[in-house]
Amino acid sequence: MLHAYVLIETEVGKVAHVAHAISSLDGVQVAEDLAGPYDVIAKVQASGLDELGKLVVFGIQVQDGVTRTVTCTVIHR
Repeated sequence: MLHAYVLIETEVGKVAHVAHAISSLDGVQVAEDLAGPYDVIAKVQASGLDELGKLVVFGIQVQDGVTRTVTCTVIHR
């Protein structure tokens, strides 16, 4: 199983909406609001790199209010 953190920037006023919408996606373990350079962080898991890419591109990036994502793959647990 592949684990990653997705750092998400949102439009102004959309942080709570994005975190809530993302938290309900399959593969997302938790999505939380942040203070700092990113607005939301999501801890995700997928069966492999292809599935991770699909989750980020077709699940997270398409959410209303998401402007940018950075995916950080966990290499050692």
